[in-house]
Amino acid sequence: MKRLLRLPSVWRLTLLFLIALAFQSCSEQKIKESTDETLNITEYLRANPDYSLFLEILDITNYASFMNTYGTYTLFLPTNEAVEAYMNDLGVNSLSEIPLQDLQDLAKLHILEQKVSTTVFTDGKIPTPSMYGQFLITGAANNNDVSSITVNKTANIVVSNVELGNGVIHVIDKVLRVAKKTLAEQIEADPNLSLFTEVLKATGWYDKLNQPVAYDENNVASYLSVLAQSNEVYNNTTWKKPDGQTITLNTLDNLKLRYSHLGDPTKAADSLNLYVQYHIVPGLNYLADFATTPVFLTKAPLEVITSKLVGQDILINEDVFNGVLEKGVGIIREQSDETCANGVLHYVDGNYSLKKRNPSPVYFDLCDQPEMANNVANYRKVGGVTFGFKMGEMKDVTWTGNTGYLMNWNPYGGGYNGDLWNVFRFRTGSGGLNDVEFTTPVIIKGRYKIWVAYRFSPDSKASGNTKVFFDGVQTSRILNGKERPNDPASTTTGVGDRVLESQGYKRYIFPFVAGDYLYSRLVGIVEVTTTGRHKIKFNTDACTGCGGGNADQWDMVEFRPVDMDQVWPKFRKGFKTAPGVANGNDLNGDYLISRQEADRGDNGNSGY
Repeated sequence: MKRLLRLPSVWRLTLLFLIALAFQSCSEQKIKESTDETLNITEYLRANPDYSLFLEILDITNYASFMNTYGTYTLFLPTNEAVEAYMNDLGVNSLSEIPLQDLQDLAKLHILEQKVSTTVFTDGKIPTPSMYGQFLITGAANNNDVSSITVNKTANIVVSNVELGNGVIHVIDKVLRVAKKTLAEQIEADPNLSLFTEVLKATGWYDKLNQPVAYDENNVASYLSVLAQSNEVYNNTTWKKPDGQTITLNTLDNLKLRYSHLGDPTKAADSLNLYVQYHIVPGLNYLADFATTPVFLTKAPLEVITSKLVGQDILINEDVFNGVLEKGVGIIREQSDETCANGVLHYVDGNYSLKKRNPSPVYFDLCDQPEMANNVANYRKVGGVTFGFKMGEMKDVTWTGNTGYLMNWNPYGGGYNGDLWNVFRFRTGSGGLNDVEFTTPVIIKGRYKIWVAYRFSPDSKASGNTKVFFDGVQTSRILNGKERPNDPASTTTGVGDRVLESQGYKRYIFPFVAGDYLYSRLVGIVEVTTTGRHKIKFNTDACTGCGGGNADQWDMVEFRPVDMDQVWPKFRKGFKTAPGVANGNDLNGDYLISRQEADRGDNGNSGY
């Protein structure tokens, strides 16, 4: 210190300045990494006292920090009044009295790790699950002539689409509750399902539906979806016994008379046990899934149910066999989509049981992948742009080749559902992607012809030698993406449908547009030995002359029973939009068009 005082004053000032500068450089600096002044979610909550209680939940759980980081989150944000009502329900005076694990589960239920605005909400589940793992359900409600969006049937969105630096907020008037009851507990808690509960217990399925979620060696969860029947349904279901007496199936004894052919419902092969199995579908399947997926495998071995959307109704097992319509049963929308700890509960409005199923067509759009659907900003949206996936990012699609290349979703207005699956540089070696394998929807056992719809490449960048494998066995014909069928560019003259079919090709889109370059190739006939999901793989071992850029583009794969018409029905192009919004296809969302419908709207095209 004495030496410092003996220095000239100018030197002393300079030295003190350097010391101060050194201390400043060692102190913590708060650096804002964002490129604008938009608040992140946590900053927004701290700036708005109306949401202080949910902010306290985030602080207690240590989630406030990551909700302030870069990302694309969606937060369903309860108001202070909503959190206070939640605390009153629990009988606590402060959030600190609630177990930490419960608060963590609660917070994660309100957060999605993807930005989802109300413009993409539908009457059903949001495609992206919450951080807790359970899906949220949105719908519409009308109270006192005021419409609002509901979440999980209990909360109303009071403020929507608050855009922030790392996501979007929707303010809700009730706290969302984590589903803690198992399927068995949820069913037993409803007095209108008392007989269904009895049947579950008599067959041993109550205990199975009361198990927590487990994961197998492939990390597949044991979630189940149950289609339950109410007491009212059973009160209106009768059966004529062999002796001519008609009884009502509204008691367990009468149900045993009708279905238990072995006399022991606990045996898996007993018809009453199979009856229950036929009401259980593996996986988390919400109304949105039943509305869009035509066939579901059930817990009954090799047995499926069919599902179709007719207007606003979702019908189970409403099918035409040998020209006869078999009436199905409807899923009751208002009561269904009930999330449970180990699955989803639905209610149906009628009794249904096992039916013998004949082979049925499966129209597999390759872009019907959940990972693609999660890109809500682009997937099948007006103005949507191409996006892609790296190896390992898709659950039901695998491929080999260059790890830096992507499988892409491509918008294409001429295709079925308005999109194409694009394989970037489909070729051998490290300079491309070598093979692609898809898991199909459920196919009922039987004999089928396989048609692969593709966009012929006018610039010859596609693979000319694509082999197709079904369940590991190569089909009889090669797919040549460079090959255009013997079909003139004119749509008013040329080869007819049946001649084209005899050559192993067809025009699958109606009306046909030559400039869209879309055709379908028959790659072989296969015997599907078991009802279920299967594997179809595309492999190339040569790609001479392939250029850079886009290579092979595929639209859909059709599995048509061999005794079915292979040309009709055809498909409309474009993607579905809201009613009244034109997009190139019919406005009621019907993608299939029969020959009779085409003839009624015939445009003079002799090719049909």
